[in-house]
Amino acid sequence: MTTKIFIGKLSYDTTEKTLTDLFAEYGEVANVAVIMDRATNRSKGFAFVEMSDMKAAQAAIKELDGKEVNGRNIAVSVAKERDDKPGSQGSYSRRSW
Repeated sequence: MTTKIFIGKLSYDTTEKTLTDLFAEYGEVANVAVIMDRATNRSKGFAFVEMSDMKAAQAAIKELDGKEVNGRNIAVSVAKERDDKPGSQGSYSRRSW
């Protein structure tokens, strides 16, 4: 089972390769996804990394939280489950007429 990690406060120049190389120092990286804005095709400033080993993920979180990457001090934590309740993004709570 993988551990999903949230990385925030990223520079818009940070790539998936940069994050893969950074987190691979702590263990096997299963997946990396820099979240992109669909309209501008630019990074939204956050990403998710999945690591194969929980202890490696915990070590990466401890060591990388607050570290400078591409000129920004990143925030690193265990990712929280997405909230898909009514009224959240994707529902019909907004009126467009």
